[in-house]
Amino acid sequence: MGKQIVKSREAVRDTFCRHVPEDFVDYLMNLFFQANVRFSIVKSRATKLGDFRAGLQGEKHKITVNGDLNKFSFLITSLHELAHLNTFNSFGRAVMPHGEEWKTAFKKLLLPIIDSKKLPQDIENALVNSLVNMKASSCTDHQLSRVLLKYDKKPQGMVILEELPVNSVFSLNGRDFVKGPLRRKRYVCQEVRSKRSYLVSSLAQVSPIEI
Repeated sequence: MGKQIVKSREAVRDTFCRHVPEDFVDYLMNLFFQANVRFSIVKSRATKLGDFRAGLQGEKHKITVNGDLNKFSFLITSLHELAHLNTFNSFGRAVMPHGEEWKTAFKKLLLPIIDSKKLPQDIENALVNSLVNMKASSCTDHQLSRVLLKYDKKPQGMVILEELPVNSVFSLNGRDFVKGPLRRKRYVCQEVRSKRSYLVSSLAQVSPIEI
């Protein structure tokens, strides 16, 4: 049994080394082993980076994280979902998903990686700023998301929508759009073919089209 546990930890470590910055592999791995949670790396999902599901009728709780995230986004998303787990273990369903209890749990998990001084300075600064005014998730904290995007491997020819001038034409998910005005953190964009308007995140990765 002891040898099986060792092999299991080695296999988990090998997997985490492919998805997590080397300095934080052991930290995150130990958190997951202590949590005794089912953890899965899954295909990219357009609507979320990670997910926590409470186990029913004695089943283990489950956490999933998108496998296409850059290593720093993967680390922060994993801690985000672990904070959900820890909050559920302490309060059950009696609190809001991203209420003060979750924010406290998330901060507790973030502080060791911030205090390590092993993060890139721009990510450390963005996380410290997030701790001052904690948002619901890394994907809604635009300052943090903007910094994390710098570490993505962008396909050739792709840019961030906010970098394009208004009235630029671009392609997104196989459809062509014209960039319109900014509405809070999204742009009102008109699809060329249908003339319908859509709200597109200012941080969406798009392909510019020359007219």
